[in-house]
Amino acid sequence: MDKNTLTGFILIAAVLIGFSYFSRPSEAEMEAQRRQDSIATVAQQKAQMAQEAKEKAEIAHQAQVALDTTSLFYAHRRGEAQDVVLENELIKLTFNTRGGTVQKVELKEYKNQQGGPVTLFDEKDARMQFMLGGKMENINSGDFFFTPINVSDTTLTMRLQASTGGTLDFDYTLLPHSYMVDFTIRANGLGNFFAPSMKTLDIAWNEMARQQEKGFDFESRYSSLTYKIKNEGTDYLSETSAESEKIAEPLDWVAFKNQFFSCVLIAHQDFTEAHLSSTPQQKASGYLKDYEADMKTFFDPNGKTPTQMQMLFAPNNYHLLQHTNKLSASDKDLELEDLVYLGWPLFKWINRFFIIYIFDWLSSLGLSMGIVLLLLTILVKVLVYPTTRKSYLSSAKMRVLKPKIDELNAKYPKPEDAMKKQQETMQLYSQYGVSPMGGCLPMLLQMPIWIALFNFVPNAIELRGESFLWASDLSAYDDVIRWDKSIWLIGDHLSIFCLLFCLTNIVNTWITMRQQQNSMTGEQAQQMKLMQYMMYIMPVAFFFMFNNYSSGLNYYYFLSGLTSILIMWFLRKTTDDKKLLAKLEANYQANKANPNKKMSGMAARLEALQKQQQAILEEQKKKQAQNKK
Repeated sequence: MDKNTLTGFILIAAVLIGFSYFSRPSEAEMEAQRRQDSIATVAQQKAQMAQEAKEKAEIAHQAQVALDTTSLFYAHRRGEAQDVVLENELIKLTFNTRGGTVQKVELKEYKNQQGGPVTLFDEKDARMQFMLGGKMENINSGDFFFTPINVSDTTLTMRLQASTGGTLDFDYTLLPHSYMVDFTIRANGLGNFFAPSMKTLDIAWNEMARQQEKGFDFESRYSSLTYKIKNEGTDYLSETSAESEKIAEPLDWVAFKNQFFSCVLIAHQDFTEAHLSSTPQQKASGYLKDYEADMKTFFDPNGKTPTQMQMLFAPNNYHLLQHTNKLSASDKDLELEDLVYLGWPLFKWINRFFIIYIFDWLSSLGLSMGIVLLLLTILVKVLVYPTTRKSYLSSAKMRVLKPKIDELNAKYPKPEDAMKKQQETMQLYSQYGVSPMGGCLPMLLQMPIWIALFNFVPNAIELRGESFLWASDLSAYDDVIRWDKSIWLIGDHLSIFCLLFCLTNIVNTWITMRQQQNSMTGEQAQQMKLMQYMMYIMPVAFFFMFNNYSSGLNYYYFLSGLTSILIMWFLRKTTDDKKLLAKLEANYQANKANPNKKMSGMAARLEALQKQQQAILEEQKKKQAQNKK
């Protein structure tokens, strides 16, 4: 190679090297290229994964198609949902062929807040499904389209026809003049499909319980998932907090209960392995509770014995539920009236055998519910008047004897003589025929009636929608005075009946305190001063507690307080202190003529206790004196 050729090669190489150096991409350009390559790789991977998922879905679809074609009820996998209606003069039930179960329940005689019929069950908020475990596949009623047969106004059979010729039937019969539906599940010709050991079916029932009344807080307080244990009483989950419970005992029925209405599923062959839960919902959500019930009940695969149940969609009316017990499809005593909560045992019996019958009698007169509550209050006050009068007279006797008690206080001014002073005070009361506890016991006898009515009035569906004076609905709070924003402890309204109730409570407290002061010594009055202030705080606290309560309950308490004021005024006007003192002096002279007469009752027990305490004190003093020696 000559020199010129070599030089030419060198120049060409230098040019190529320089071009390569100056034309290479920058670091930023190289990073962008790497990022682009990475995005392309990810996109390629996603496309590949999507293709694989599509292939798997297709395989699964083909497998499901193959399974469906061999399914016992393959022909019912697809269809068109249709509604079938059963109704009588009280209730309208809508069933749907998709699932074969009830989809909507309307009570014709009761109105919601918008003026339409009360809807207790709606497919948007509730669902009920029945599951059966077969040898080759599981059956879920919600997956199939049933065929309606034997349809009339009150009867319906939802049928699944098996490819083998057998059938699975859901039979419904709406009983006449009733809210009760007889419900049976029967298998025909399906014995080979189920294992011989399969003796139960599963039930999954859930519902978002709608708010039906105006006052959310008050309605929620009286709404609960309630159930009845076989051969025992009823129980319920918490009304105020979320609760879930597994019930070991067999159950007769499970109810999704609102304040005034209930949806009840009854098993005449028992519910077992029940798992129940209740979750309160937020205010303004339109719902009260989220109810769930999962349980098992009897099922005969051979079809000899049908699964026997009943459905009840009814108002919580005590007498109606009592009558509905007679419609039981078995010999079980359903005790459905327990859905109307009447309080703990003592208060429940007062309501059942006293208050309800008086209320029913007054309601039968055709009066407005406001007048019925007024007459109920007056009647109750008349019945307890003897105890009220006895309580007042006991306080009056102590009032007229106060000068003599003051003499004893002057006689024993020293603190160490307190026991002797107390003993002589009790002796004086006994000699004059006065019992210091005479004013308390009669009032305590009235408390069970007061508490019984506290439980009865909020659960009386007869008050629902009934207006009186300014209250548009006695079962909800009266809110003539209201504002836009909620205020802490008060809310967005002022209940006038609640305010009146609290005012009469303050007046009654003042009357009670005044009676006590008139019978107390100066030292006792000073000791009770703090307690008296606390007594005035209670009516104020009641205002914040009861402002959201039903106007009917506040109205009753207002009437009760007002009549108590009038009775106290009447007793004070008709009691002559001079004549009363003269009567007590006559008692004193009679007892003085019989010095051997012993005290009896509470006074005797108090005297015995005081003597025992006095003996203990004297013994302690002796020991202290001996120790000093």
